[in-house]
Amino acid sequence: MKAVGYRQSKPIAEPDSLIDLTLPEPTPGPRDLLVRVQAVSVNPVDTKMRLRAQPAEGEVQVLGWDAAGTVEAVGSEVTLFRPGDAVFYAGAIDRPGSDSELHLVDERIVGRKPACLDFAEAAALPLTAITAWELLFERLAVPYGVKTGGGSLLVIGGAGGVGSILIQLASRLTGLTVIATASRPETADWVRRMGAHHVVDHRRPLDEALADVGLGPVEHVAGLTATEQHLPAIAKLIAPQGGLAVIDDPKAFDILPFKRKSVRIAWEFMFTRSLFGTADMIEQHRLLSEVSALVEAGVLRSTLTETAGPVDAATLRRVHALVESGKAIGKTVLAGF
Repeated sequence: MKAVGYRQSKPIAEPDSLIDLTLPEPTPGPRDLLVRVQAVSVNPVDTKMRLRAQPAEGEVQVLGWDAAGTVEAVGSEVTLFRPGDAVFYAGAIDRPGSDSELHLVDERIVGRKPACLDFAEAAALPLTAITAWELLFERLAVPYGVKTGGGSLLVIGGAGGVGSILIQLASRLTGLTVIATASRPETADWVRRMGAHHVVDHRRPLDEALADVGLGPVEHVAGLTATEQHLPAIAKLIAPQGGLAVIDDPKAFDILPFKRKSVRIAWEFMFTRSLFGTADMIEQHRLLSEVSALVEAGVLRSTLTETAGPVDAATLRRVHALVESGKAIGKTVLAGF
């Protein structure tokens, strides 16, 4: 089967940082689906893994943690899907990625593809939807579907993949006032279209930017990017007994400034359930099924902004470079082999 991967961790400008491969077709385990991949998208985790995960001598690493496709075969213990089903999912970080024609994934972290979306539109959603959902409804414990009670959510880095779906979830399924950060006219316009009620420039100290638009302390903060840089401002702007949920990788994190306000601080890593085989691993299946239903009902929309081309090394190198630039808006997808 065709696939894209690498043999050595290299900067994306190197021509062999990602290469086209021909690999054996995989065989499903008891709880696995064998999926014929139709489309994939690229996330920051792809670029981080490419630079940090060095394959063993003679081995290759296949990336890709967002996919939409059709079930080809199922393992002996599968009960949720059958061959021919159209699915979407993010996969598991400790297994080969989805940048391949055929891919194995545990059924418990797979959802039914929204019928109203094509494969490219669906492939833009899984990883970011799981991350945003778990961050908002589990880590920050915002009640799902409750539109009373008020409060506010600050989304730092609102135009990225996670921010784009988090803004939708918060503005359409909760009573929160959503404040998103953006620094360019095109990103500010995008987050407003996603549902942000207010937009502030994250090139400024965020506490000052919020004060200038007349917004008081914020009950919930989503640190999606540059959390270390914004940490002093977050400590000032967050409300007493508020919550901060973080997804990026700060080199340092001083928790003491949050003590006097009794702030809850949580990490969100959407691979935790699959990585540790948690007892509630199937919650990601249920989550993606609910996202699918919300898309079909018109409540949520795909965050696809570009279909870059087919799944091959040249196209993936270009999209990795875009993600690494920090200028990506929404999600970029690759479709077909």
